Amino acid sequence: MTAEADPSDPRRASAPRPPKPPKRSRIGDLSMRVVYRVLAVAVVLVVAAVAVVAAVVFSGTSDRPGEVSSGQVAAPPAATPSPGSSPSSTSPSVSPSASAVSASASASASGSPEASASPSPSTLDGAARDRSAVVAALADSRVPGLPRDKKLARLYGKAHHKGKRVLKDRRSGVWLARLSKPWKIFGASPFSTKQVLPKVKGAPVRAMVVSCPVPIQAQRHAKDTALLAARWTLNHHPEDSRISWLASQPIKKGWLLTYKVKYKVKGKARFSVAAVAVTSGSASRPAMVFVTIPDVQRPYWRDVNTVVSSIKPK
Repeated sequence: MTAEADPSDPRRASAPRPPKPPKRSRIGDLSMRVVYRVLAVAVVLVVAAVAVVAAVVFSGTSDRPGEVSSGQVAAPPAATPSPGSSPSSTSPSVSPSASAVSASASASASGSPEASASPSPSTLDGAARDRSAVVAALADSRVPGLPRDKKLARLYGKAHHKGKRVLKDRRSGVWLARLSKPWKIFGASPFSTKQVLPKVKGAPVRAMVVSCPVPIQAQRHAKDTALLAARWTLNHHPEDSRISWLASQPIKKGWLLTYKVKYKVKGKARFSVAAVAVTSGSASRPAMVFVTIPDVQRPYWRDVNTVVSSIKPK
């Protein structure tokens, strides 16, 4: 018979116990320590990815179409001419704006091709500031959107220009027709040259032809400059006058806009036929030629054709 072991036997008490086997995960033979480390690394990567996505979404919010970042104004408010302004009391002043128009935005308005070279960041900044002046003009309820290119038709009346007499505006670097009687040279200030017809009793506007350097900031495209100049000429018409386009066409080194200026006199609808031409002459700034003739002097409307066709930059 086999003898049973005595519990009090010292050899039994000192015998070492076998070590416990390490805990095993259910994923193959990997230990739980390795699994925990893998899970920790995965959590860190997920948190980092979420942070990167949030940063990209936040920074790109203001660049989405139709959204404007905080502190940015879509267009400045339209300027309203001071009531009662007249050619003798209103002097040309330069509106604050930048000096380069955005190629893509202005090309659609002026019909000029876009520049093929990529603009520098500084050019883009200047173009954005400059374009705001055009946007403000088009936001003015008195000024409709720019018309399609259309040549000026022959207007009613008879031309008053004998021979080839010209008026030389050396300050602006442009020559134009010197009209015959009853047109006469008048005190030019604040313009460079000025021709007028006799006043008509009850008419709020005096027929005149004037030239001077453009009283607004010149734009990259002549059509945009002409738009701002046409808006400026409303200072020489009754308050709340509105523009209605007649023609829009290129001229030598510039652009011509012809339009009606509609207003009311003692509650009755009246209008003037007007034109503004801008052209680059020999002066540092483009020249502007502006002519306006009220409906009470319609026999002289043909002189608008005479003046604009005679403009020659020097």
